[in-house]
Amino acid sequence: MEFLAIIPARGGSKGIPRKNIKQLAGKPLIYHTIKAALDSKYISRVILSTEDEEIASVAKACGAEISVRPVELAQDETKTAPVLVDVIEQLAKQNYRPDVVVLLQATCPLRDSKRLDEAIELFINNPDCDSVFSVKKIGLTHALWRENHDGTVLGLYDYRHRPRRQDLDEHYSLMQETGETYIIRTDVLMKIGDFIGEKPIFHIVDNSVDIDTEEDFKFAEEFLCGKY
Repeated sequence: MEFLAIIPARGGSKGIPRKNIKQLAGKPLIYHTIKAALDSKYISRVILSTEDEEIASVAKACGAEISVRPVELAQDETKTAPVLVDVIEQLAKQNYRPDVVVLLQATCPLRDSKRLDEAIELFINNPDCDSVFSVKKIGLTHALWRENHDGTVLGLYDYRHRPRRQDLDEHYSLMQETGETYIIRTDVLMKIGDFIGEKPIFHIVDNSVDIDTEEDFKFAEEFLCGKY
């Protein structure tokens, strides 16, 4: 299978200005994700999508190919899936059609090539799934409820057949998306317009950060420098 890595990196970061090229452990933030993709045993091409010339220049120096993103897909409200579709459509004009898209968020620098390849191997070894995405466990629980906007409440578990706490097993662990790796068949992505398919499976990771604040940046730097 042909695996294509796509790294979205627009220039208009609000929380941390110019975040994608800010120095992290002596390298631009995007370097860590580009390197993980380039070092993967499975990924054939690594393409960074941006509208920003400086980010494009830095990414090229790090070894990535560049897909020039339309300005209308580089707004604060722009979602990620249309950016992936734009890259696939640009590549189709060049007669390049990957079997699988691997979305890598540049803001998740703790993912190395080994962890990336573990996720890809999960995808390869589970042919019935159409997508894989990285998650972390946030607790072993089951008694969760949600309050809706209209004041009604919804049980997020089968509360009519609630298990005893001592009977809980790992299947009751809540999972949270880390944002670091999403793998999906290209045909599914183009059909549903999303990067999590109808038959996904988890890739569970231990340490992950999706950098949004200066505190996140500090944690990632300390981790990569071996201080954490």
